[in-house]
Amino acid sequence: MASNPRKGLVMSSRAIADAASWYCAFVLVALVLLSMFKDSSILLPTHANNFLDSTLLSRPCEEIYVVGEGETLHTISDKCGDPFIVENNPHIHDPDDVFPGLVIKITPSYHT
Repeated sequence: MASNPRKGLVMSSRAIADAASWYCAFVLVALVLLSMFKDSSILLPTHANNFLDSTLLSRPCEEIYVVGEGETLHTISDKCGDPFIVENNPHIHDPDDVFPGLVIKITPSYHT
């Protein structure tokens, strides 16, 4: 007896459809889990949130800093611990001419 080539095609199509449905189910479960854990207050008790907030606030600024609305070099210097912002950024010609979106390099000085 000769095998039917159409039957093999149907079997491979079914295998592809099964694989695709398992992939979609996996992605759906992953998205549901991510949306459940999106809010960290669900996972952490209140004292842990306070610890994370204080840790993030005490962390120094990143090396590359983008000036925000209402910030001055003085406030950025205090916030990031870099008293030499003008000296380390030769593209700042006038310290009073700082605008939102200006990119500056921060080199925090650590006092122990």
